[in-house]
Amino acid sequence: MSNSTIKYDFGMIGLGTMGRNLLLNMGDHGVAGAGYDKDATKGKLLEQESDKGNVKGFSEIKEFVASLKSPRAIMMLVPAGKIVDSVIDELLPLLDKGDILIDGGNSHFTDTNRRVDYLETKGLHFFGMGVSGGEEGARRGPSMMPGGDRDAYNIMKPILESIAAKVDGAACVTYIGPGAAGHFVKMVHNGIEYGLMQLIAETYELLRKGLQLDNEAIQKIFAQWNEGKLQSFLIEITKDIFTYKAPGADHLLLDDIKDEARAKGTGKWTSQVAMDLQSPIPTIDVAVSMRDLSKYKSLREEASAIYSNKDLVLQVDKDAFLAQLEQSLFFSMIIAYSQGMHLLSLASVEYKYNLQLPEIAKIWRGGCIIRSVFLNDIFNAYQKNNNLTHLLLDEGVQKLVTENLPGIRSVVSKAVETGIAVPAYAASLSYFDNIRNKTMPGNLIQAQRDFFGAHTYELIGKEGFFHTQWVEKSNG
Repeated sequence: MSNSTIKYDFGMIGLGTMGRNLLLNMGDHGVAGAGYDKDATKGKLLEQESDKGNVKGFSEIKEFVASLKSPRAIMMLVPAGKIVDSVIDELLPLLDKGDILIDGGNSHFTDTNRRVDYLETKGLHFFGMGVSGGEEGARRGPSMMPGGDRDAYNIMKPILESIAAKVDGAACVTYIGPGAAGHFVKMVHNGIEYGLMQLIAETYELLRKGLQLDNEAIQKIFAQWNEGKLQSFLIEITKDIFTYKAPGADHLLLDDIKDEARAKGTGKWTSQVAMDLQSPIPTIDVAVSMRDLSKYKSLREEASAIYSNKDLVLQVDKDAFLAQLEQSLFFSMIIAYSQGMHLLSLASVEYKYNLQLPEIAKIWRGGCIIRSVFLNDIFNAYQKNNNLTHLLLDEGVQKLVTENLPGIRSVVSKAVETGIAVPAYAASLSYFDNIRNKTMPGNLIQAQRDFFGAHTYELIGKEGFFHTQWVEKSNG
């Protein structure tokens, strides 16, 4: 049979690293796949990298669509935004009613809502699906968060389960919920990712500047931590970063990389929607802000020249401080996950997603960027009580928080005294101290608002809203 007569099971639009690796992953599991990219070299690379020879690259979209079995199943893995809409517009004349279209990129959930409604009028099945795991995850097993058209998901379920990461024999993919639920959950996943990465970066700063450790010593610490309660994908890759030297170089590549961190926007989106839903996520918020601040390199250099910050050495016992630092990082990671899960629970009600938090924690345990051993504790907490108001109220999590609380208090206090910035650590601790604060000072804020703007306030033990004339009006 010639290639021209083969009908493929699945189509992929966008043969960058993620799209190509996902299609190769499918090919490994017996799914014949067609890939489309305007750059013909990417299609050729796809075919060259295929172990089973059951995938083919196309650079003409009509030929690509015609090669697919009916009803067609096509995933788009292209940059979020207008490009997704332009790809949809290009596809529409070539598709038939009943075909399935999947957006596997990091689209904003409001865009996904719009596309769900629009494509339904065209008779097409559509769902947005978050995909996490990077290029290695895409190739060997990602975590996937599909939401939207449930019938379409059920058709695709065998393929998606075959290529997903597996933990204890369970595939790291599940139906998330209606509408844009899949992309919303992936957005929050990425927000948690921002928080965790900022916490690890602050840990690096304390080790490098505060303890004056060299790269080899820092690598050994991260390697040791990855064998215990901090075991996670992000700690694992961090230890590996501290071993990599460019070919021919006598020093780590890390030391040549600019300290200006870039972002694609999903962290910012998480912060924005959290504020809309009045869901406090300060650890994630500050991580977004610090990436923004890192871009102002010349400003930071100018300020550094004015405000001396050279002597940042911690006056501590090194071994004792390292034990406290491990506690501090674990405590703050718990807080970052807790903030993200709380946001999901509020969004589930507001947007009628009916999110199953134990299932979300379950599929995050493998394949994705934020996978960690602690996700087993999160899964167990919500499995025991799917109506858990907040992760910090779970008895098992409470025990972990209490055990590690001394470390975060000591680390934040010593860092502040020395002048080493630990904004994510500090935000995590303050969040915890206020969430357990039975009487926050919000009564004073309410009084102030009423004083200057007559915004009214509520009283303890009385129904209704009240206003006070705080100072006597002048008769003059």
